[in-house]
Amino acid sequence: METSPIRDLAPELAPQGRLRASINYGNPLLARRGADGEPAGVSVDLARALAAQLGVGIELRTCEKAAESVAAVRAGDADIGFFAVDPARGEGIRFSAPYVLIEGAYLVREASPLRGNDEVDRAGTRVMVGQGSAYDLYLSRTLKAATILRAPSSPEVVDAFLAEGADVAAGVRQPLQADAARLGGLRLLPGRFMVIEQAMGIPAGRGDAAAQALRDFVERAKAEGLVAAALARHGVAGATVAPAA
Repeated sequence: METSPIRDLAPELAPQGRLRASINYGNPLLARRGADGEPAGVSVDLARALAAQLGVGIELRTCEKAAESVAAVRAGDADIGFFAVDPARGEGIRFSAPYVLIEGAYLVREASPLRGNDEVDRAGTRVMVGQGSAYDLYLSRTLKAATILRAPSSPEVVDAFLAEGADVAAGVRQPLQADAARLGGLRLLPGRFMVIEQAMGIPAGRGDAAAQALRDFVERAKAEGLVAAALARHGVAGATVAPAA
């Protein structure tokens, strides 16, 4: 990937001389703790690639849930973050186009009468989501009759769903599948209730040139195979490279 055009914008994208990247552990498809305890995953690879192209060092700042990462970028405590695009997150952050697409799914107990996604939004149905997650934001807008319950973070959704006797757990398909296999007595509803567009974002005050440079970086990363290679390297199934913007 070509490095020279974006390097001129290092002062705008990394004004402290290093790229401070907010890494969200709340989405295990894209970020996790590695065997050495250090951050690893697709978002970490992209952050390192951007820092290399800017010609600066990198500082990885980890968060346990998306809302914390959003707050860090909005406040300028991080230079970039990795988020599911949602209108509720637009204030204070400028997004690239998506780099990957991820499916959102519903999990229920084996004995649940629910058989399809369109049956969830009914009075009396309680849906557990990770607080501040893309699913929380989306379902808060779209569910009209069901009740939303909130776990402290996305990785805690299934445990909270079971502990509180909720009817449905909502989240990323692959972690839900893993929990169903681990715990037993659970199943996913067929299909998906939403597609999550994962993008990069910077503080809104960084200006048009910085925002465009980030968008260009993401488009090159998709076109030249960096995103696909990162997905393959980390064994991410169920996420696909987003189409060109």
